Amino acid sequence: MNKTEMIDHIARQADISKAAAGRALDAFVGAIRTTLKKGGTVTLVGFGTFAVGKRVARSGRNPRTGEAIRIRAAKVPKFRPGKALKDSIN
Repeated sequence: MNKTEMIDHIARQADISKAAAGRALDAFVGAIRTTLKKGGTVTLVGFGTFAVGKRVARSGRNPRTGEAIRIRAAKVPKFRPGKALKDSIN
């Protein structure tokens, strides 16, 4: 499912316009992004938790040249599904 399909689904399920659904989805994603940028977590009970993880610096290889390169440490967004989401899939 892509963003357009998600907006269509939200609009149908909530009985709102596609424009309103698009704004709601953008606000939702923006809230998650802002919270993670500040180092916080977003927990949606029954769905899961969005958090920031740390990836350590490591060495790698340039696939074209085979040359060894240094990959810097980075913060990465992570999602951990909740029990209800896991149970609904299985």
